[in-house]
Amino acid sequence: MRLLVVEDEEDLATAVRLGLTRAGYAVDVATDAAAAYDRLSYTAYDLMLLDVNLPDSDGFAMCRAIRRGEVPVEGAGELRILMLTARGALRDRVRGLDEGADDYLVKPFALAELLARVRALLRRDTGGAGAVLTVGPLTLDAARHAATRDGAPLALTNKEFGVLEYLMTRPGRVVPAEELLEHVWDENADPFTETVRVTVGTLRRKLGGEAIETVVGRGYRLKEG
Repeated sequence: MRLLVVEDEEDLATAVRLGLTRAGYAVDVATDAAAAYDRLSYTAYDLMLLDVNLPDSDGFAMCRAIRRGEVPVEGAGELRILMLTARGALRDRVRGLDEGADDYLVKPFALAELLARVRALLRRDTGGAGAVLTVGPLTLDAARHAATRDGAPLALTNKEFGVLEYLMTRPGRVVPAEELLEHVWDENADPFTETVRVTVGTLRRKLGGEAIETVVGRGYRLKEG
């Protein structure tokens, strides 16, 4: 999943990015509202982690503008917003949620709780209520970063895990390579490389059988059975 961290405190932004990356997410960072709006205009992020106090705006105003459609946001209808802020007063939490945030986490916070909230918000993307995904013989537990086939553990890289998770939330649907690149890799990925094809190829071999089907000219589909 592709995440955007909007945070002007460099040390915190780096720590959050590192923690999320280690958990298998593709993460970009913006240090102010202008940079965030720029990235949002061309990248369909799954989740934005948004600080309230920014040098050129505030998170409340950003959240309101996005939800009201006042700024161009790629895939705005699917964007989840988690506010991260030191402003923990009740009125601030209520305001953040009323402005359109999906969740509100007060600093300082534990990485474990942040990751749990991120997982919970991303599950809403497919209407799922459980932390474990199951498609045919495949099972994926995002919280434990573990996947199995017929009960046997799968040794997957972070990118293979990310591709599998994205496909498992969309079983039976053809997913273009460009969509996988946008949601599983970060902004440093080269769109002209064969990285998606190579990663899907190694994942397919590890899954065995014909779990992932290549639809020529369209993309990849995870079989539902």
